[in-house]
Amino acid sequence: MTDALLIRDGVLWSDGARLDGDAVLVVDGRIRALGDGDALAARDDAAGAEVVDAAGGLVHPGFADAHVHTAMGGLESLGLDVSGAHGAEACLARVAAYAAVHDGAWIVGGGWHMADYDGGTPTAAALDAATGDVPAFLVNADHHGAWVNTAALRAAGIDAFTPDPEDGRIERDADGRPTGTLHEGAMALVSAHLPARTEDELRAGLAVGADALLRAGVTAWQEAIVGDYGGHVDSSGTYGSLIEDGALAARVSGALWIPRDVTLATVPTLVADLVRRRDRNAARGFDTSTVKIMVDGVAENRTAALAEPYLVDGCDCGAGDGRGIAYFGRDVLCAVAAAAAAEGFALHFHAIGDRAVTDALDAVAALPEELRGRRRHHIAHVQVVDPADVPRFAALGVTVNMQALWACNDPQMTELTLPVLGERRAAWQYPFGSFLRAGAELAMGSDWPVSTYDPWQAIHVAATRRAPGSDADPLLPDESLPLAVALRAYTAGSHRLLGLEGSGVLEVGARADLCVASRDPFAGKPGEIGETRTIVTVLGGRIVHREAAEPAPA
Repeated sequence: MTDALLIRDGVLWSDGARLDGDAVLVVDGRIRALGDGDALAARDDAAGAEVVDAAGGLVHPGFADAHVHTAMGGLESLGLDVSGAHGAEACLARVAAYAAVHDGAWIVGGGWHMADYDGGTPTAAALDAATGDVPAFLVNADHHGAWVNTAALRAAGIDAFTPDPEDGRIERDADGRPTGTLHEGAMALVSAHLPARTEDELRAGLAVGADALLRAGVTAWQEAIVGDYGGHVDSSGTYGSLIEDGALAARVSGALWIPRDVTLATVPTLVADLVRRRDRNAARGFDTSTVKIMVDGVAENRTAALAEPYLVDGCDCGAGDGRGIAYFGRDVLCAVAAAAAAEGFALHFHAIGDRAVTDALDAVAALPEELRGRRRHHIAHVQVVDPADVPRFAALGVTVNMQALWACNDPQMTELTLPVLGERRAAWQYPFGSFLRAGAELAMGSDWPVSTYDPWQAIHVAATRRAPGSDADPLLPDESLPLAVALRAYTAGSHRLLGLEGSGVLEVGARADLCVASRDPFAGKPGEIGETRTIVTVLGGRIVHREAAEPAPA
């Protein structure tokens, strides 16, 4: 007996183009046929099939998120999540409500928005009013900084005499006293004191995160940091246990974290350990054949690595010259990249500033030719890119891993980023259109919980350069992408980048990982793209999400 599914009366779309027909027949987890709904329904292998009425909505391959922190996002959503609170007062009100009923030794949470606070740096004094004497550690929405209270500073022994770590910065007042915001590596000064999560908590967090992605139509993803980072622990064991238990059916992979304290002398030992971890994870069904190299920080807190100084008087950006922080010297970066690639790892770089992008490209360029493009190397974020570097992506076979939701004039961009970049560099931001014209391979990821996991929101910004629902001026509109290109990047492009053969497309024989959207976004106005939502998600031929129908009016 076969297991069949018939999706009909939809608009079929795959790999950049609309397809003929209005129906998809799935048998035993694979696409068996595409075409006319009545004709497919009359086939012998469609007998007894479950039928889904797409009602004119787009039927497309499942999304693949090429850069997401699923375990982190799920775990944070179960605790003190302030990402939905906009404005300092709303955020503190949510913290105070949580603190009033919380009886743990620490208050841990995150999701606050830098644009809600002067200079993007909230104070311990403000947090004290909501938390009292219970130590509190709240990671910001981009996870490159943390807001702590006085009790947390005291617990970690941080005072005016505590030096900044090489990979971070303690925000201070005029007298050098810590004010409550910790940037980048300085977060670890406090996160090292947080209570350990239980295995049940870790499993619950990952399960919640995976369910959120599936509901959004994401059927495959890459966990962008597999290792200890920002108060979160290595998720390898949790992924392995869920996969072994059959509780995680999505096609997942992970990028093993490269610690920032690596030196030339320790590269061989580091890479040998990465190989051991990769093999151990593979034995449990978790693919970690990628490494994650965070080259720099973010522009908002002036830790992204720029070729020239930030436009901030008296800026102490951690690197000593006002150009931000490059976490690895170029020699170490190239050595790590070469050693990892030689062992068969794909390289997944985080690069925000123009200097970081150049350094990452140079590290790939230094590889032997046979270790370049075929290893699926990619650079995520690509916020500020020197125009001279744009054609190098295609030339080196490096995929652009876009987090498109950020490419708009939102408060964080207008209030925190544009003033410190200046006009020339501001015009280099998120050059998606330029990458397309230069022939680069494009993929997409959400970076959730830094931003929403909903692909349609990011696709909206990629195509319009405006946030959904916003009437602000578009950010560099010439760098927008056609809707078909953006959707292809989030489906076929990301599947290809992650090495997922046989999925990411609607074609006979392909794995039946696909979605039904609430509408056909190609038939509406560009400003309506973000209104699209996933109403059915199919994974391996099985419906794993189906939006409940709204009740009929009385």
